[in-house]
Amino acid sequence: MKILSPASSLLLFSLILAGCASKPVTPDWQGNAYSAIDSFTSTYLKGNTRTADLDFARARTEISSTGRPDLLARAELVRCAVRVASLEFDQCAGYQALATSASKVERTYAAYLTAHWQDIDVALLPVQHRAMLASSGTAVSTIEDPLALLIAAGVLLQNGRLTQADMIAATEVASAQGWRRPLLAWLGVQIKGAREHGDAVGIARLQRRIDLVSTSL
Repeated sequence: MKILSPASSLLLFSLILAGCASKPVTPDWQGNAYSAIDSFTSTYLKGNTRTADLDFARARTEISSTGRPDLLARAELVRCAVRVASLEFDQCAGYQALATSASKVERTYAAYLTAHWQDIDVALLPVQHRAMLASSGTAVSTIEDPLALLIAAGVLLQNGRLTQADMIAATEVASAQGWRRPLLAWLGVQIKGAREHGDAVGIARLQRRIDLVSTSL
């Protein structure tokens, strides 16, 4: 079920393990938490909300056993990033409750995810997201990691910088991965634009895709 890659945003959950892996024997909570976060990400993107919620609750339980709110804040950033990829914007509410325990790196990433880019330190962002701030003309299609691409597209949509090409790229990446939740979200964005332009042919085509994905849930 591996969908978390080293290229994924904030290295996604890998930061939780940073500084904790120096011992010869890895504590059980680390493997359990990573497995739960990995499962959460997969099931959430596939549209299985109930299972995803259970997976994340399991991850929180494992991380809470350390008594470290900074690690829990990182896990909440993973959840926020996955929600942004699915166009579900809540200003990283779960993370905000733990923000005072987060490092500058996490605070920077949270600002990026919520499109609060004023005075943001680009160098502290994951490398695949830096170009999004460095140049307004950078296309999300230049990002190789599928999840990171969807996250970047979601951020650009929030701040009004998303292009038509970005929208199409995000839709097709979600489609190629079989990630129903973000695919339905991006198809919804596309069909809204088609309706605004009175594109009856486009509306019909997009609605067929939406119906197919919805039926498969």
